[in-house]
Amino acid sequence: MPLTILTALAEPTRLAAIRLLADGGEHCVCELMARLDATQSRMSRHMQTLKQAGLVTDRRDAQWVRYRLNPEMPAEIRVLLDAVLAAEAAERSAA
Repeated sequence: MPLTILTALAEPTRLAAIRLLADGGEHCVCELMARLDATQSRMSRHMQTLKQAGLVTDRRDAQWVRYRLNPEMPAEIRVLLDAVLAAEAAERSAA
């Protein structure tokens, strides 16, 4: 399972989406598309990968889909996710 999660997070757009969702809120796919400069089909594929890895959940809201971090994510996976986000933030600030 950790390998699946790390593989999902290795792609820059997916990692950026997780970074946006890490604020604890729920974000519409249209917002993710705009903020990450991604097409609807590309964003949907990325979010499906994150969902299959157990990192996000979705909810349909009229014509849009809203995503958030999986609130039932196992604690050890959340620790791994937090470590990846912290390492990525440190790398961005050092650059």
